Amino acid sequence: MNGLIINGISVAVDQEGFLVDLDDWSEPVAEALANAEGITLQAEHWEILRVLREFYQEFQLSPATRPLIKYTALKLGPEKGNSMHLNRLFKGTPAKLAAKLAGLPKPSNCI
Repeated sequence: MNGLIINGISVAVDQEGFLVDLDDWSEPVAEALANAEGITLQAEHWEILRVLREFYQEFQLSPATRPLIKYTALKLGPEKGNSMHLNRLFKGTPAKLAAKLAGLPKPSNCI
């Protein structure tokens, strides 16, 4: 099992970098996970991460790409809830990478 050190505290992640304990998530944890992926989180990333966390609270699962796009369009509008926008922000793997940065489990249909 791997880990991150954030503000002197060890946070466990699995071999793919997903949090072992979802309660360990915080904004500094998201920033550390993003840095490990070569991403600097901007306001538009945070919008999607908050929407994802909302989705998880509502449905108790991490969405695959299509439900993520639909839910984002519903919450933020079609200009943000589309595959081009999400792929640009999350390196072409929006469901998997955004779930990781949002501190959620890996979506079940992602390899």
